[in-house]
Amino acid sequence: MSGGVDSSLAAALLKEQGYDVTGGFIKNWSDTKDLFTGECAWRGERRDAMRVAAQLDIPLLTFDFEKEYRERVLRRMFEEYEAGITPNPDVLCNEEIKFGIFFEEAMKRGFDAVATGHYARIEYRVSSIEGRASSSHIRYPILDTGYFRLLKGVDPEKDQSYFLHRISQNVLRRTMFPIGHLTKKEVRRLAAEKNLPTAGKPDSQGICFIGKLDFHEFLRKKIPPRPGDIVTTEGTVVGRHDGLDAYTIGQRQGLLVSKDGRAWYVAGKDRAQNRLIVVPDREDSALFSKTTLLERTHWIGDEPADGMRVEAAIRYRQTPEAATLSKEGERWRITFDHPVWALAPGQSAVLYRGEECLGGGFIAEEPLH
Repeated sequence: MSGGVDSSLAAALLKEQGYDVTGGFIKNWSDTKDLFTGECAWRGERRDAMRVAAQLDIPLLTFDFEKEYRERVLRRMFEEYEAGITPNPDVLCNEEIKFGIFFEEAMKRGFDAVATGHYARIEYRVSSIEGRASSSHIRYPILDTGYFRLLKGVDPEKDQSYFLHRISQNVLRRTMFPIGHLTKKEVRRLAAEKNLPTAGKPDSQGICFIGKLDFHEFLRKKIPPRPGDIVTTEGTVVGRHDGLDAYTIGQRQGLLVSKDGRAWYVAGKDRAQNRLIVVPDREDSALFSKTTLLERTHWIGDEPADGMRVEAAIRYRQTPEAATLSKEGERWRITFDHPVWALAPGQSAVLYRGEECLGGGFIAEEPLH
């Protein structure tokens, strides 16, 4: 229970359905201050979670994973940004914290399952190849055989399967997503009908567990500036940057370019010469690619067949693009039917077949051509 409306309603629905529910609040970050109260933001979030738990008459446990969060998520994030690639911290957070150490701790304490307020669904099948589907978003008792599919949430604007693509079968079979069959509008309506204190609370923004902040400034706390030239694809110098780590492919905002008054987009990084490559048009061919390699792939079920047809999402809330998978050693190549815009090394490419999330990997950095 994060103190938000989604996890609040998830707990309320489970309680109504007769489950023995215990709330769990995760404290991962204590440095961000609330703009209005000046106190550590996590204290306000926990206070909201406590109010909901009190109304539902359920206990609330607090788990302090700040040390692990800094080591497993932030350290890796800073290392990869410093190397010039741009990982998604929410993907890392779900893999390492929510469905990593939090799940493990829940199992150690004897809980049967964990439930979260994610917009996703789970479906049971006899096997990953074939078999009749059984119950979807909520089930009991827990089944130790068969195959569990991760499905998109029904609300296309809130579906969070992208962030969950590194979840394992062992975790899925002991996980519930009680609101995955609802839209955000329905969640807020139900929360209001149940008079939950968080019913009208705005959605959280920013980095997982940290919140909204100046990300450039946040990076500079750990990564020293390393200025260099901003150049066009022809090599013309058009500005200066203070470090390649602060930019991602496709970025438009925050570029210190003074030439022709046009909108410039990041198209590449020349790490050997510490140059940021930009183009003056969003539709420039340098921003489009038809293929990419994936590193550190994870499959929720069986490994796909070489040559399998899939749909691939290269960023959150993007409509997945039709593509073909092919195996190249330990890595996988995605070949898109049509060129896709702004492939960013370090970001996750998540693979689907229809509503089912198969897994995915991290977009690899390939040599400049």
